[in-house]
Amino acid sequence: MKFDPKQIREETSKDFEATWMAGAKYASERSLNEKYPRSLLRLRCGKPHPVFETIQKLRDAYLRLGFEEVMNPVIIEEAEVKKQFGKEALAVLDRCYYLAGLPRPDIGISEDSVKRMNSYFGKELSKEEIEALRNTLHRYKKGEIDGDDLVYEVANSMDVADIEVAKVFDAVFPELKNLSPVPSGSTLRSHMTSGWFLTLAEVWNKRPLPIKQFSVDRCFRREQREGEIRLRNYHSASCVLCNEEVSIDDGKDIATGLLSQFGFDKIKFRKDEKRSKYYMPETQTEVFCYHPRIGWVEVATFGIYSPTALAQYDIPYPVMNLGLGVERLAMILHDASDVRALTFPQFYAQWELSDMEIAGMVNMEETPGTAEGDEIAKNIVRVCEEKGSAKSPCEFLAYRGPLLGRDVEVWVTEPEENTLLCGPAYLNEMVVHEGSIFGIPRKKEWETTFEAGVPTDIRFLDAFAAFAARRIEEAAKIGEMDQKDCEVKARIVRSGADINVKIDEVVMRYVTSRKKKIDIRGPVFITVVGKKSL
Repeated sequence: MKFDPKQIREETSKDFEATWMAGAKYASERSLNEKYPRSLLRLRCGKPHPVFETIQKLRDAYLRLGFEEVMNPVIIEEAEVKKQFGKEALAVLDRCYYLAGLPRPDIGISEDSVKRMNSYFGKELSKEEIEALRNTLHRYKKGEIDGDDLVYEVANSMDVADIEVAKVFDAVFPELKNLSPVPSGSTLRSHMTSGWFLTLAEVWNKRPLPIKQFSVDRCFRREQREGEIRLRNYHSASCVLCNEEVSIDDGKDIATGLLSQFGFDKIKFRKDEKRSKYYMPETQTEVFCYHPRIGWVEVATFGIYSPTALAQYDIPYPVMNLGLGVERLAMILHDASDVRALTFPQFYAQWELSDMEIAGMVNMEETPGTAEGDEIAKNIVRVCEEKGSAKSPCEFLAYRGPLLGRDVEVWVTEPEENTLLCGPAYLNEMVVHEGSIFGIPRKKEWETTFEAGVPTDIRFLDAFAAFAARRIEEAAKIGEMDQKDCEVKARIVRSGADINVKIDEVVMRYVTSRKKKIDIRGPVFITVVGKKSL
């Protein structure tokens, strides 16, 4: 709320303490359902996926080491794999996914098929239309028309609707319905190395040495099954250093420079016994990082490409290659034990909601829609806080003033004798603790629950006051209080719905699935009366 600095200075000079205390009135009030912690749902930042978050950090780390980012081919021809891996090619290809495609058949147009099309379209196809259809199907066979455009082109050739053609394809041309994929010699990249040879073959003589490039992208491996540490498609953060002189020390330097940016200060290197043939003998090296909880974990492998593989692409310089498994690194950084749950939490991870998230999804079902209604709700709360223990019969004015073009009065009342203005549970507050929701008073017996849990900042009184103000607004709008008073009561609360509390369905499903509790109950006994002001 805007204030007058000159006025504040004058008031401060007269009475600093009083002016300082009065300053709170300039703080803006949020609407009832936008107060903390419900406001977090509106203000909370998005949450990155742990794998892509790690990818971004790796990209930044490589760039800081002076590497240039490139995209390597994803589709690798079988012949390239054989060139690169030599006698190991069969074992590598066994782990590759081969690509297949649907053939483009010859589709004949018989007299019977013409009759059936006539029946479907409700018209006689002319010779010109049949010839146009035959020409369209022939162009499709030759590859001049893409499959995506076939229905449109056929419909256009016969001057019929697209949707009618789709029906005809299924009923009249079984050649299209019964197609089976035909495998090709193209594979999905199973190692980033397969793409590096193709890239290096193009750039080694077009750039000055040293050539330092990296790529973070997917690889695909035909695993028999996915498990806790193995996926059928994964991300490799791979780099190459091409220079006249490269050594194992270059690999160690790059691995250390890369991983130290993630906070790893203990890195260990060990010769890899697998001895892949695309690396020089005795250069294939495993890289381990030390994780305080897990211990030593393998995160990368590097080696120097063999001249026998480089020569297949006329690359005359040695090349050091390092490949790092992104998901493996993300598992360490996020303290995860199952790569499936880390990568696909929607399928494998246990569903978890924090107490803070649950508290943010506990709301009031109804709230006032006007500034005057907000004022009425606040004053009902004020009266109950101040006079809740007053002995009955009693009544207290909460509001007198305009509301939707009418002058109204709002009273908090208890006409019965020998009781109190408000019932024992009217100040109970909803708090979330270990996945359960409780409506409890701030008393010593519940001190631990409030301390360890997350209060929702909604008391039974707050929720009822908002509901009562809303009902009085509705009565004023339709002129109901011109004939009779608008009485709103809260009696025994047995659930959130009895006190104007709405718990999001997501929370309800979560609490039920976790066998947690929702315990919102207690005697409230508040009566509010809205009436026409005299």
